[in-house]
Amino acid sequence: MALDGGVGIGNGITKRPSQSCSVAVEKAAHRADEETEEEDEGKPWVARKWITSLAVCLAALPLLVIMVSRRDWPFPLPSGWTPAMTARTYERKESNQSRLLGDLIIPGFDEQSCISRYQSTPYRKNLARSPSAHLVKRLREQEALQRRCGPGTEAYRRAAERLDSRRNGTPTTKGDDTCKYVVLVPYRGLGNRILAMASAFLYAMLTDRVLLVDSGASIPGLFCEPFPETSWLLPLDFPLRDLESLTGEVPESYRNLVEDSRAVSELPYVFVDLDHACTYHDKLFYCDDHREFLHRAPWLVMRTDGYFVPALFLNPAYQEELDRLFPRKDAVFYLLGRYLFHPTNRVWGLITRFYDSYLKNSDERLGIQVRVFDGDTPFKHVLDQILACTSKEHLLPEVVAQEPVRPASARSKAVLMTGLSSWYFENIRGRYWQSATATGEVVSVHQPSHEEHQLTGEATHDMKALAEMYLLSMTDAIVTSGWSTFGYVGHGLGGLTPWIMFKPENLTTPNPPCQRAASMEPCLHGPPFYDCKARQGADTGKLVPHVQHCEDMSWGLKLVHPEY
Repeated sequence: MALDGGVGIGNGITKRPSQSCSVAVEKAAHRADEETEEEDEGKPWVARKWITSLAVCLAALPLLVIMVSRRDWPFPLPSGWTPAMTARTYERKESNQSRLLGDLIIPGFDEQSCISRYQSTPYRKNLARSPSAHLVKRLREQEALQRRCGPGTEAYRRAAERLDSRRNGTPTTKGDDTCKYVVLVPYRGLGNRILAMASAFLYAMLTDRVLLVDSGASIPGLFCEPFPETSWLLPLDFPLRDLESLTGEVPESYRNLVEDSRAVSELPYVFVDLDHACTYHDKLFYCDDHREFLHRAPWLVMRTDGYFVPALFLNPAYQEELDRLFPRKDAVFYLLGRYLFHPTNRVWGLITRFYDSYLKNSDERLGIQVRVFDGDTPFKHVLDQILACTSKEHLLPEVVAQEPVRPASARSKAVLMTGLSSWYFENIRGRYWQSATATGEVVSVHQPSHEEHQLTGEATHDMKALAEMYLLSMTDAIVTSGWSTFGYVGHGLGGLTPWIMFKPENLTTPNPPCQRAASMEPCLHGPPFYDCKARQGADTGKLVPHVQHCEDMSWGLKLVHPEY
């Protein structure tokens, strides 16, 4: 390719690369002319000049090519042109940024011990929401705090000893309490526990506490450690036992602190009960200004089964920081989930083998997550609801009785179905096997597992559940069941705004069968009904524009972007 006004020798050569060389060539030619003038006096001057100039240019050309192609080309580049090496360097930088999810995660982990951390990017679309610079900064600060105060450190040992002594009534010397902790006790199904961990992590960041998770039997086999050089799992020798049996009735509960006006300093720890059915006094925790009250408690034990992030956005004490962390209010779980939850190699193998076998080569992928709360028996009205939703929203094509001529370049659509029962999958698969589509699309339907019954906490069951949540997050569009935390995690991790199927009443198909959600955020099922600023009861779905009621649960709360 030749460029106007210059020489073109392949991609990336700037518009006038030979300008400085031409001056040198002319000088060299002039010197050569002077030296040979007497010797060649009898030859024509023009011929001598042309031959000498050509010889010097040919001699200088290899050097010119080497200089221009160097990565560290020392001369300024004209605007509008990028050398080929610079472009490749930029592409590598862009690829690395994508791999690190926009600096959401950091390099340096052992890649072989957690393959999914750096290799999940190609299985999903580009980042649906990019992390803010402030969120990236606060994540690095939280990682440093976890390393400084986490299990195995001297700071943790001293804090645990003081907790044990105070619990047993033994006087202790006052510690500096520079390390404070929130111990999370997540429970119920895996979807509930994932949402609880994301919520507790955000609370830990807002209050400068170390997050430790009471993992139970299955969590270590599901997720890689999210923080470098430390663990977020609660050590087995933690002084407090039987954490799952704690309730709001214990003397150390936040409920009793509020009701009895007790001093935090009197207690070895404070227990916060955030079960979806907790009491009014328990929910006052959402209005707590940590800087004035709970900061005096070095240990906070929190038991929850859901996503309480929307309630944090209602607390004036956190409002400024949350605005800086999340300029887009509909991306909180998406960003925190992509940062925290990296499947272990065993689970990642389940995910990638299924995806590569059944979903990878399709032109489009649709996820359908089915959760029935009326029992494990299949219901025809639920099947009718799935078909009505996917038809009404043009997510699946209609079928025709007469076999049409199939177009030469028919599009393919892979449908990923998840659920405890295989009955819905078998019916929809049979529908598209036995009949052609009106559009000519080729529809294939797949379901990884059908456990028939939910087995909460059972390791293999939870591995399959996590694999299916991740597979749902790798689809292009998704339909989920209302009230289902499994569905919330699936569309939340993928940055997908779902079509939510309403929970059926009286065993009948709802009309309409589904609705497009206002955002990809999960729903808080047990919200507070108290205005922290006015200090009175209120409809908390109408206090701020970015916290609204959920589509699938009229009293629940979810985050949306203010434009809605």
